[in-house]
Amino acid sequence: MATVATTPSADALPKRANPLWQFIKVQPLGVFGLLIILLYVVCALGAKWIAPYDPEAIDFAAMLAKPGEEHLFGTDQYGRDVFSRIVYGARTALAVGILSSMFGCTLGALLGAASGYFGGRIDNAIQRVVDIMLSFPIIVLAMVVVAVLGKRAALGIDWNLIAAIALPIIPKMARVARSSTLSIVAMPFIDAARAAGFSHKRIILRHILPNIVAPYLIMVTAFMAQAILLEASLSFLGLGVTEPTPAWGLMLSGTSADFYQTAPWMILFPGAAITLAVFAFNLFGDSLRDWLDPKLKS
Repeated sequence: MATVATTPSADALPKRANPLWQFIKVQPLGVFGLLIILLYVVCALGAKWIAPYDPEAIDFAAMLAKPGEEHLFGTDQYGRDVFSRIVYGARTALAVGILSSMFGCTLGALLGAASGYFGGRIDNAIQRVVDIMLSFPIIVLAMVVVAVLGKRAALGIDWNLIAAIALPIIPKMARVARSSTLSIVAMPFIDAARAAGFSHKRIILRHILPNIVAPYLIMVTAFMAQAILLEASLSFLGLGVTEPTPAWGLMLSGTSADFYQTAPWMILFPGAAITLAVFAFNLFGDSLRDWLDPKLKS
């Protein structure tokens, strides 16, 4: 007697777990870092409503006021509210960190993909340029770019500062993208695409780049922390954001160091904001790497 094959019903099929819930369950530290990042995002977007004072308003009657009910984090040497400046400073830190990291990683991914795909002289030329860029310390390379390009603000953002921070990110991302591309190029589906007559542009855009999205996302997240720290360093040195724009690194520079004994809150709270932001992005980036990399999954 012939048997009739039956297909299981939809209810009988195993349900796939929600990826977001899996990430929350497997990477609790990454979720903690993400919550801190979201807190900074809320501060940046809602600074107008969260900050109790105008961050640029000078009040000489409240100079160097201690932290209390009226001024939660105290005031600086000009009577400006430190808490308000930290809240508004989240805008500068996140804008510069996110934009510079995305620009640097995107350009680096394109260069690395082209280098690994074409090989030969193109690969050799790109890698020699990458070697030269990697030979410079990150802060030195960024300082040179800022000094050469100067300042060019538009839409409230210093684009030359973003370019200076993005430039040191490009060679590092290019190395990662090249390594991933070399493993992808050896796959049979790339040979099949070439045999089908696909152009180099189509193969790179349709087959190479989509397969390096995971390392791209990991590097973008990781470099956001580095970009925020680099922006704070440049502002501290007077090469980044200038007064009276609220910026965490700028709050640590200038005459703030002269008040470390009489008004330590002027250094303590901006430094804590930078440390917590870098810690959160690093924590989330490491967890995202463990989650997306199949070799590191348990």
